[in-house]
Amino acid sequence: MGCFSCINGTQKKQRKEEERQASAEARARAAEAAMRREEEFKKSAAGRAAQAQLQQMAKQSANTNKGEPVLKWQMT
Repeated sequence: MGCFSCINGTQKKQRKEEERQASAEARARAAEAAMRREEEFKKSAAGRAAQAQLQQMAKQSANTNKGEPVLKWQMT
């Protein structure tokens, strides 16, 4: 009986290791797929439009303040 539990424990460890490796491989494949999708998006018209919009928003936000305080108030 004691030997069976030893074999069963070894099988559990081996199965856990296999599951861990499969999980790591799945994460790596998912990361690669995400990078491919991102590259394809950047090359697409929608990606270029989004990038242009972000650049325009950055340029606009850089020019709006010009050193003035955002909130102004007066004591009366």
